[in-house]
Amino acid sequence: MNKKMIIYLATFVVVVLCSLTAIYFSKDNNKNDINKMTATLISKNGKRLTVRDEENIIYTFNSLEDYDDALVGSNIIIQYTGLLDKNVEKQSGQIVDLKTSQVMKDENGIPTDWLDNGIFSKYYILANNKLKKMSLDEKIAQLLLVRFPNTNAKELLKKYQFGGYVFYEKDFKDKNEKEVINMIDVLQKTAKIPLLTAVDEEGGKVVRVSSNPKLVSEPFKSSRELYTSGGFNLIRKDTVDKSNILNKLGLNLNLAPVIDVSTNSSDYIYPRTIGEDTKITSEYAKTVVEASKGTKVSYTLKHFPGYGSNDDTHKDEAIDDRTLEDIQKYDLPPFQSGIDAGAEAVLVSHNVVTSIDSNNPASLSPSVHNLLRNNLKFTGVSITDDLGMNALKNINDPKVKALLAGNDLIITTDYEESFNEIKTAINDGDISEELINKTAFKVLAWKYYKGLMFDMHK
Repeated sequence: MNKKMIIYLATFVVVVLCSLTAIYFSKDNNKNDINKMTATLISKNGKRLTVRDEENIIYTFNSLEDYDDALVGSNIIIQYTGLLDKNVEKQSGQIVDLKTSQVMKDENGIPTDWLDNGIFSKYYILANNKLKKMSLDEKIAQLLLVRFPNTNAKELLKKYQFGGYVFYEKDFKDKNEKEVINMIDVLQKTAKIPLLTAVDEEGGKVVRVSSNPKLVSEPFKSSRELYTSGGFNLIRKDTVDKSNILNKLGLNLNLAPVIDVSTNSSDYIYPRTIGEDTKITSEYAKTVVEASKGTKVSYTLKHFPGYGSNDDTHKDEAIDDRTLEDIQKYDLPPFQSGIDAGAEAVLVSHNVVTSIDSNNPASLSPSVHNLLRNNLKFTGVSITDDLGMNALKNINDPKVKALLAGNDLIITTDYEESFNEIKTAINDGDISEELINKTAFKVLAWKYYKGLMFDMHK
């Protein structure tokens, strides 16, 4: 090897080593760089602080100090070390400085961190004006989607002014069309703010309304039956027909479609799915959402982030050990497809998805909601699955955790316990009234978007 070649190789090695050293120290410096964020403090436990930034992403940091003067609900400016990971709640960096800041508002008096240019944004002024006139109790109640009680529904509504009722098969049993219309009409006339009137009318295995032949001549077919016999054209027609019947009865929210990907007939969720791969399930989500527009009935994508082959969360805890890569590849595309088509609501499951958050069910996980808001750019309403299900039986304060995780609506049977749990948490400083305001604001904006409150702003 001649001298010139040796010099060339030596120079090349030096350049490579210098580059690698620079990259190494650059990464190390990034870990120690001081970054700044404007956020809202949503919970505090000693030196562990949880904040929500201006993009609705939730982060939890450890801090150098206790910051006792920082109140839950206050706007803050924090300085922190390290790089943010938007797909997880707990950050590796820590807060090194915290200062309170004034709440910035736009010309209409709306806090700027509530403004997301989202699906309901045309109605934010109306929602904010309405919010200003509401008591704290009324705001809390708007976040509760309550299982329709066997008795005293009207009296309970007078007291609590719930955001809405969820109706089940028993509530329609043996009733004719006129009786159902009257039942719901009485509730709407009692409510100060128009109700969300919700039902699981999936078709097939889950048919709350069409199980009653007095209301529908035959039960709605499952998505798989429809797809097998008539493809997406039949699914589109079925969505419109279903919506027209629900709307006529006074029901304005369908907790469907099930867009979980399942191709294994032994899966618990399989009979409720279209039973096809990710691509076809994605097209199914898009078809239902698009077909529903203009029918006055909103549809709900479920069960985020994908049910997979998990056990029944009605009965017990379910652990999903799939990799994040598999979930992103196979389960998230149908939700993205539905969101891109204009989905207004997403219902979050109680499965513990270990690759996202091994400590919390998806419904109570800030990391899962960060994935929904950040990666899928969802700006609509996030709804929990029923918090009375056995998957949550060993969890304390699930309603408060659901709100801190990023949900807008809580499905609950025990309305009194839910209301009191949230009210107590506010009084104790565990959850902020600011968070309640922001969440109720989103629900109100949705109701304006749906046209439920048209008479109120006509």
